[in-house]
Amino acid sequence: MSNVAANETVSAETLVEVKDIKKYFPIHKGLLNRVVGQVKAVDGVSLSIRKGETFGLVGESGCGKSTFGRVLLRLQSATEGEVLFKGRDIHALKGREMQKLREEMQIIFQDPFGSLNPRFLVKDIIGEPLRIHQNLSAKWIDARVVELMELVGLDASRRNRYPHEFSGGQRQRIGIARAIALNPQFIVADEAVSALDVSVQSQVINLLMKLQKELGLTFLFIAHGLNVVRHISDRVGVMYLGKMVEVAVTEELFRAPLHPYTAALLSAIPKPSPRRGSERIVLQGDVPSPANPPSGCRFHTRCPFVQEKCRSQEPALEEKLPGRMAACHFPLV
Repeated sequence: MSNVAANETVSAETLVEVKDIKKYFPIHKGLLNRVVGQVKAVDGVSLSIRKGETFGLVGESGCGKSTFGRVLLRLQSATEGEVLFKGRDIHALKGREMQKLREEMQIIFQDPFGSLNPRFLVKDIIGEPLRIHQNLSAKWIDARVVELMELVGLDASRRNRYPHEFSGGQRQRIGIARAIALNPQFIVADEAVSALDVSVQSQVINLLMKLQKELGLTFLFIAHGLNVVRHISDRVGVMYLGKMVEVAVTEELFRAPLHPYTAALLSAIPKPSPRRGSERIVLQGDVPSPANPPSGCRFHTRCPFVQEKCRSQEPALEEKLPGRMAACHFPLV
């Protein structure tokens, strides 16, 4: 059951609103390093994330999920479009205004090994945001570090150790402690459990859900594992080749997907009884290059239900059923 179904008090207030975001990376070639093309990592994505919810974002590798998450935090600047946080366009902020916003928007990185400085003690890693953003004494920072480590389930007596002395799951808890140190409202969890063992994944997911309830957090949860997304997310967005192709309440999307790409992803989830349930949908061909996406619907080169209209006309992401958005000329209704 999704968090929304279990907790009907989730606010409908919009915290983050994205309007037609595009992020292109130039392709350089030749001795003069001229721009000969662009990689369209994110190409016109719009959505809203409500205060207190977890919005899950799924799709194959290379579809633009992580780039989208980084643009939402302005870790990378958008090529076009707007990102509104509590009604303010974050790409228009400068100097102290942007630094102040950093306290309210944080990220949990995918790699629990590469995201922690191996030269820093754990207490310095967790305490770094406090030193940068808040004028606190060393005593107060240490007290806050102890509080944060206990909050994420770590032994605070080990704060004087280095990251290599911790397991992968413990390192990710250190990263989570660092992310919540400034009491942010919005956190992007970028593949936060994909590098962990399955048993550890469930522990970290449960920790994130606990922190969301206790601290009132809002998450953009980026993941490959659809079962993980189903467990933690209130709503789910599906991306393909830089485009959002479906958005729905979690249980509705898993019960009856509207987009053929979503249906293919769901059919690939391992089932406890392989002989029961729907047949596996095997997509033909490779994912096209984001530097040269297909005309019309970007999924038409692999879609088992493709028709002529799909090859020439790009479908808009629009409401196909009440509360159900899909970018498909012929949705699975």
